[in-house]
Amino acid sequence: MWPVQLFVIITIALLAVYSVLMYYYNNWFRKLKPFMPGNSFAPTTSFSVIIPARNEEAIIAKCLESVLNNNYPKHLFEVIVVDDFSEDETPRIVTRMQQQHENLQLIQLKELLQTKLNSYKKKAIETAIAKATGDWIITTDADCTIKQNWLQLYAAFIQQTSPVFVAAPVMFLKKRSFVGIFQILDFLSLQGITAASVANGFLSMCNGANLAYKKEAFYAVEGFKNIDNLASGDDMFLMQKMQQLFPGKTGYLFSREAVVITEPMHNWKNFFNQRIRWASKASSYTDKRIFYVLLLVYLLNLFLLAMPFVGLFYKLALVIWLLLLLLKVLAEFPFMWAVASFYKVQNFLWWFPVMQPVHIFYTVVAGWLGKFGKYQWKGRTVQ
Repeated sequence: MWPVQLFVIITIALLAVYSVLMYYYNNWFRKLKPFMPGNSFAPTTSFSVIIPARNEEAIIAKCLESVLNNNYPKHLFEVIVVDDFSEDETPRIVTRMQQQHENLQLIQLKELLQTKLNSYKKKAIETAIAKATGDWIITTDADCTIKQNWLQLYAAFIQQTSPVFVAAPVMFLKKRSFVGIFQILDFLSLQGITAASVANGFLSMCNGANLAYKKEAFYAVEGFKNIDNLASGDDMFLMQKMQQLFPGKTGYLFSREAVVITEPMHNWKNFFNQRIRWASKASSYTDKRIFYVLLLVYLLNLFLLAMPFVGLFYKLALVIWLLLLLLKVLAEFPFMWAVASFYKVQNFLWWFPVMQPVHIFYTVVAGWLGKFGKYQWKGRTVQ
């Protein structure tokens, strides 16, 4: 019986530490103030918006229109689409749009690459940066849409705070299917942690769907050198390199008008492949604080997943498991409410307690396969 009781004690201890972490995230997030451009703001920053694309014919035109029609001087920004060996109409759609937009460029990787890579996205971004004319690089994804003042907000934030790297918020398009709602809630927590941690200098988290950095800073840290073998991490690993060379020069653009909207995965298979891809970089972080936080989260979910099976040997384990789930929800809910309020999706939160078992299961499975498995992404197998 003693090993079972020890298992329960360890689970409670993990939840206690996790609850303290959530307390800090909640406090940090609630201290964030929405960014407002100064009254004297006049745009002078030049941007190169880089969009890697692979088989995005269904949405690439909508994405490009939202960027190209931004409320920003046309001579101060260009859009570079890097086609990553698309097998559909993506490059032809971009070519047609070039006839109406002089500041739209298309680069096709198939004309430049002869060898297989593990990270085509990093190569796409790196190739586009070499041709970029803007002082600042902004990356987003081909399945994203942005708001009209997106570039204005970036420019104002850059000109007022003088950073070299800026992270900004991302949110999923609202889908009311079970898998859609699950992704919204899961992504809310990730985006909330990103905002809270970056703004407080605690962790290096960000999302490549809404990211900006100074071009000269990219070359100062030698771009993706030493991380180009990793399939994921064109955002967070680059941010870490920037923080190491330029301490105190990382910022977070906290504004609803800066939110980039992206498509959630349409089914569980694609969702798991996406999350396995994200989890695959966990052991490669140079900032060990990130590793320890991820390890804490993983171990807590692993123990919670195993506890119902412990109930086969210890009857009280099932009761304790339900109590711990309730405590986990209570520890997370104030933070989730604050983040959901920022994104105006509070109506989805009643699903939050219901989806706890699913979230625990996916965290453990995706984390394990991210380290030891392989996944499919954009029609490619990555290991």
